[in-house]
Amino acid sequence: MTRARSGKAPVEPGLIPASGELLDWRDSQHFDRWLDQSCALCQQPTPMGSHTKEPVHNPCAESWIAANPVDARQGRFASDSQPKSRHENNHA
Repeated sequence: MTRARSGKAPVEPGLIPASGELLDWRDSQHFDRWLDQSCALCQQPTPMGSHTKEPVHNPCAESWIAANPVDARQGRFASDSQPKSRHENNHA
């Protein structure tokens, strides 16, 4: 498994949000506080990046998903996978 520059394992993509829903990018690996790059969609500077490190604003990615619902299923942009709650399957 490759590691990101920070030493953390790469963020695993989760679900692709439905058109009009918001991406959940909580992991800090989506944000580079040292370097802004041109957004792949609007070409404006952004510190944000997708799971594949493609520079993109979160709202730009959400708009792209809404405008390209068929292509969005290929996973270009996805929410972070959410760890299962330790109480989720705890049936007493």
